Amino acid sequence: MSAAPSPVFGFAIIGCGLIGRKRAQALITMPGATLRVTCDVQAGRAVDLAKLAPGCRALTAHEEALADPSVHAVIIATLNAALAPVALAAVRAGKHVLVEKPGALNAAQLRILAAAAKEMNVRVRIGYNHRYHPSFQQARALLDSGAVGPLMYLRARYGHGGRKGYDREWRADPALSGGGELIDQGVHLIDLAGWFFGEFSQVDGHATTSFWDMKVDDNAFLSLRTPAGQTAWLHASCSEWKNLFSLEIYGRDAKLAIDGLGGSYGPERLTYYKMLPEMGPPETTIWEYVRGDDSWRLETEAFIEDIRLQRESRPGLTEGIRTLDIVEAVYQKSGYPVNTAGL
Repeated sequence: MSAAPSPVFGFAIIGCGLIGRKRAQALITMPGATLRVTCDVQAGRAVDLAKLAPGCRALTAHEEALADPSVHAVIIATLNAALAPVALAAVRAGKHVLVEKPGALNAAQLRILAAAAKEMNVRVRIGYNHRYHPSFQQARALLDSGAVGPLMYLRARYGHGGRKGYDREWRADPALSGGGELIDQGVHLIDLAGWFFGEFSQVDGHATTSFWDMKVDDNAFLSLRTPAGQTAWLHASCSEWKNLFSLEIYGRDAKLAIDGLGGSYGPERLTYYKMLPEMGPPETTIWEYVRGDDSWRLETEAFIEDIRLQRESRPGLTEGIRTLDIVEAVYQKSGYPVNTAGL
């Protein structure tokens, strides 16, 4: 007797900008998914994105998208201020949700979302796609194999140089963004550090506005410590001028260095430095990922598996809350008001 075919889940994408398009392009390659609805307050963007999938409807009201019985799951790629409200509406409509990072303006919104998701028995994944970059997948495999040894500390930098008028865009408005560079790119660093090291019991650091004329931070410097004393030192910046990504993981037996993310951040590369018994110069292995970033597809596949297996999403609301708790602690230490918008 042949096995029953796997279900095909209908998806809606709410927010049809750059990230929504990346999500749609990944989704239409999935055998377990079909794109049913695109939705954006700008009708033209929804119509344009709907052309990627035959029979896809383009809408401007997310309420109409969530009422569609052919939609089982929703990908939300709006401005930060709309992420949690739309996600909560989707959860209450019984839809599974993949919501872009940071998932909300504050951790309190995610806690409300978590309670609703538990009540409705739906999956909610936070879109921290960097975990699915090839360099990080390989690094995770090396760590899990024991090739790095017990972890000691992590050092990471992530930055870009903005563009003319950057301080007048939505990311510079705390009501729309929830904060500046820390809640924008910095949350990726916090999430990755937590993925490798687990929970952080001590949060130190500060955020500052060094260059841009805006009410939110353009640089953030963090020192996070685990209960075992392992440290993650992180710097996120939008006054980097030359786009940069660098993350180094130090174990007692080896070091892993990830540089670049492709595109303007330079070629993505993982270097494994293995300490030899005699110490001195390490044995070095380099992987370069010239075929580009497949993280959007891999993350979408993982989300579909979350739904199919009814498993808890990782990274999900637990990780999202942990990350925003750290963001809020640093903002409070630095004198920036924490956005307390509710749902």
